Amino acid sequence: MSHPGLAFDSATPLVSRAINRIRQGPIATNELARDVFELRQAPEGLAARLVYELLGSDQRVAVDDGGIWSVALNRLESATCSSRLSDLEFAVVDVETTGSKRDDRVMEIACVTVAGGSICGRYSTLVDPGCWIPDRISRLTGIDVTMIQAAPRFEGIAAVVRRVLSGRVFVAHNARFDWRFVSDEMLRARAEIPSGDRLCTVRFAKRALPGLRRWGLDALISYYGLECQARHRAWGDAHVTAEILLNLLEVADRRGIADWDQLQCWLGGQPVGGGAADAHA
Repeated sequence: MSHPGLAFDSATPLVSRAINRIRQGPIATNELARDVFELRQAPEGLAARLVYELLGSDQRVAVDDGGIWSVALNRLESATCSSRLSDLEFAVVDVETTGSKRDDRVMEIACVTVAGGSICGRYSTLVDPGCWIPDRISRLTGIDVTMIQAAPRFEGIAAVVRRVLSGRVFVAHNARFDWRFVSDEMLRARAEIPSGDRLCTVRFAKRALPGLRRWGLDALISYYGLECQARHRAWGDAHVTAEILLNLLEVADRRGIADWDQLQCWLGGQPVGGGAADAHA
């Protein structure tokens, strides 16, 4: 039985860009060509030929008769088998970056491991982004150029990041943001991209605590009465997100949700489990 968790695939930059785009949702061939090859006015036939030459033999993706590309179900590193939540390991990740644009870089990363209902491991490091840190980012995070002068570049920590993520469910607050930056940095450093199961604690909190008006990190810290020792630092935010995850998993357990499949169905809006609803839901 395979458990949910991350794996890493070798890929060229163009293939990696295409796979990452398809993982965001089904996409038409012409739109995929524009995104991957940055073709804006290419003839339709040329765009299709380029995409099919790039991905036609890649078993991670599939294309239907209408030219719509999607992730191949038989290649998903996902919970196709029932996996008990109590048996899973979660890698709770937070990154601090030089901005939110595609060419911005990671300047701090932290990963907190959660397993068996508790926090059981931590990894964090500053990272030399190889570019200037804007003043507004320094004011927000407290990280400035002097702090990263002796820090490693991402390629110097990529092997460690790979090790702490592999085989674990990737968790983050607004997971799409952290996933994108980690994926891009791993691609630059090792020509590898992660694939597998992700869990967003924003989405989880919205489903578990529908009575709240806000589900940002500060709102959930306040709701659960937690303390964040270093807000807007990767190690502080990752640790408190791990604590939030543990609380949310307790909500799922009270609702009778015991395995990964049930959790995914429930997060998708389906009624699952027979346990009691959360008192504050």
